[in-house]
Amino acid sequence: MKKIEKRTFVCLALTLVLLLGLGLFVLRFFLKGGDWASFAANRHLYNSNGSLVVGRVLDRDGDVLSWVDESGNRQYYENATVRKATLHAVGDLSGSIGTSALVAFADQLSGYNFLTGADNPFGQGNDLYLTLDARLNYIAYQAMNGKKGAVGVYNYETGEILCMVSTPTFDPANPPTIEDGDPQYEGVYLNRFLSGTFTPGSVFKTITLTAAIENIPDLFSRSFTCTGSTTVGGEEITCPFAHGEMDINSALANSCNGVFAQVATELGAETMSKYVEKAGILDSYSVDGIATAKGSFDLTGASTSQIGWSGVGQYNDLVNPCAMMVWMGAIANQGKTAVPYLISKTEGDLPLPSLPHFTKKTDQLIDADTAQVVGDMMANNVRETYGSSRFPNMDICAKSGTAEVGGGKKPNAWFAGFLRNSDAPYAFVVVLEEGGSGANAAGNVAAQVLDALVNGY
Repeated sequence: MKKIEKRTFVCLALTLVLLLGLGLFVLRFFLKGGDWASFAANRHLYNSNGSLVVGRVLDRDGDVLSWVDESGNRQYYENATVRKATLHAVGDLSGSIGTSALVAFADQLSGYNFLTGADNPFGQGNDLYLTLDARLNYIAYQAMNGKKGAVGVYNYETGEILCMVSTPTFDPANPPTIEDGDPQYEGVYLNRFLSGTFTPGSVFKTITLTAAIENIPDLFSRSFTCTGSTTVGGEEITCPFAHGEMDINSALANSCNGVFAQVATELGAETMSKYVEKAGILDSYSVDGIATAKGSFDLTGASTSQIGWSGVGQYNDLVNPCAMMVWMGAIANQGKTAVPYLISKTEGDLPLPSLPHFTKKTDQLIDADTAQVVGDMMANNVRETYGSSRFPNMDICAKSGTAEVGGGKKPNAWFAGFLRNSDAPYAFVVVLEEGGSGANAAGNVAAQVLDALVNGY
């Protein structure tokens, strides 16, 4: 009798384990089935070269950026420059760009559904519409003029990414032979906008300014003097030239390193770290499931001068361009902004509507009142330094950055900001590796892209 009871208990335990395992499998199948079906070894969806042979990728206006012809070969848009400009968004034939639509969104392109899987009897994949405007990508790529870097523009109210360009790039319809160590194609498979991090330089001063506004009561009544060099913690913090006597508004417009280094050291490592974390640039955002790179800000054991340099966006600061764009959107939108996304909709042969997109918001990255003050000061930057005439019909707020990277290289050029036009709620970021002047090099790229977006040129 005891043996029967023991065996019954063992059978019940095994049955329970079996049911739990089956339940776990069904749950994972429901959640991960699309990923399993779109695995590159699936010959229903991929050819022997690893190319996805189902589904079309289109931009927001319905321009077909990639499709599969009757012979089962993947094709790309007819214009070679558009193909290069949208490479990192669409993808290459070998699937080497992991954040591209042909890889990251393969399950949506395959037409996979829970009932029939990827072997869909109703059609050969889905049409995947991206939020991108291929024309804006074309203009951004042309404006970058061969420089490595990234350009991003998005609607900070809805989250739609309208422009996302990463360079270097290549023509996916005529891919070159890329050998290890070739400087022309260094990091070519990396989407610098989503997955890269860069020394931010003076665009970072917007975060230092935010902390100062909320923690230094007499900030706006103070007068600062720049002689071109300021001693902070026994080390010289230099500016390109002497700015003379300024208030904090002029210090931001002049991008005075000495002033912001002094402010950062007055705030201290703990306060600076708190505001950097709150700003979200250390976070990884999920762009339709694609995780952006996290930024870096570490003042552990930093000296006074190193805290000063970190406050001007140097030392060991690193920022992801997408996260910087989101930060700009937060300043524009009273502290909370939309999380960016790339998939506008998917359509298949079945007469089923695409699931609507629900805009996700970030946490409160900056206090609403502080955001208003920072935005006004960034608008003053444009009037006093960058030139409003470069941005016609735009209520634009911006900050440039010229980030020293060492090694005998020219500085990285940054230009980031947002528009306050009610009909053009856009935040933007430009970073050019070894671009030189942020206001000139990166600012000119931003001006061309925004002009096309706002004025239709």
